[in-house]
Amino acid sequence: MDLEFTEEELAFRDEVRSFLKAKLPADVAQAVAYGKELEKEQILRWQAILNEKGWVATTWPKEYGGPGWTAVERHIFSEECALNNAPRMPPFGLNMLGPVLIKFGSEQQKAEILPRIIDGTDWWCQGYSEPGAGSDLASLKTKAVRDGDDYIVNGQKTWTTLGQHANKIFCLVRTDSEVKPQAGISFLLVDLDTPGVEMRPIRLLDGGYEVNEVFFTDARVPVANLVGEENQGWTIAKYLLTHERTNIAGIGFSTKDLERFHELAGEVIRDGRLIADNPAYAARAAELEADLEALRITNLRMLAKTKDGAAGGVESSLLKLKGTQIRQELQDLYRSALGPEAAPVADDLSENELTIPPESARAAPVYFNHRKLSIFGGANEIQRNIVAKELFRG
Repeated sequence: MDLEFTEEELAFRDEVRSFLKAKLPADVAQAVAYGKELEKEQILRWQAILNEKGWVATTWPKEYGGPGWTAVERHIFSEECALNNAPRMPPFGLNMLGPVLIKFGSEQQKAEILPRIIDGTDWWCQGYSEPGAGSDLASLKTKAVRDGDDYIVNGQKTWTTLGQHANKIFCLVRTDSEVKPQAGISFLLVDLDTPGVEMRPIRLLDGGYEVNEVFFTDARVPVANLVGEENQGWTIAKYLLTHERTNIAGIGFSTKDLERFHELAGEVIRDGRLIADNPAYAARAAELEADLEALRITNLRMLAKTKDGAAGGVESSLLKLKGTQIRQELQDLYRSALGPEAAPVADDLSENELTIPPESARAAPVYFNHRKLSIFGGANEIQRNIVAKELFRG
């Protein structure tokens, strides 16, 4: 198995680097480097630049407006974006709903919805998790009852990321309670301005606001908004989650975080010596570097096997599991190395008041934010079950 990039892939990497250097707005890159929440305007501005280049819907085939990249080209693009502080585009429309519609949607849904995802007209959010059904999606309670040409939807979704920016939500809803739990779920598209739909913000431990609760009270949703067949939602949900989990590995982000730690360790003095000279931190950094290299090789092996660009199966669970562990441990290393200085927030202090590099000033909030990585997209405990079932099946 050849894990080296070809000449064409190396040329593509150079093209991506040149594009990012020329087109990535400085204020957007700085916000990403400093760990700040991006404004909606900043995200849409970067999306418009990518769309003009034809690089925004990276997982889509050309016939639907994507670049038609191979899995290796998508990997190269994702890694270079992370290394150059380009923001990760919100995945809900581009990387989740788009592939679902291409595989399961009607021709009318593809024609009407896909172009509006690419140009940023519609901002989609995800309605999977519920107060009693997060990783255990089969336990979801939100109901959609058929009434003529509409469904009447009642229930509650939670942890709806960036829902405050969205005008649309795709939901898993229960359409049959008389069959086994997985067999009675459907995939439904809902306008957030539908009467009976209400979104409420959730404030997080890191001080930010990126998740919400969504309540449905007798909301009427056209049957035409059903994706696939009624009660086919479990199959669609699993297909969507393989795309989500693959992207969660974040190898490029971890590579950039490790690079930042090494820079910090060579600049900041703790307990009378540079952090880099503390053997405890040096050992942890070396261990994480080895784990990250192993993860990178695992990812390349998966890419080499999926020549058609399809999302991996159990491999995506492995990447999600180990990738999120490494990202969390890196943030813990960063925060603990800074000690009390991890507490200042760059937004509250001028650069003259900071005693540490500005890009390190949000170490504590970023650490708290990264606690979620092992929970969303299917908790890591669920991923361990998936991997174990695959191993014992053989």
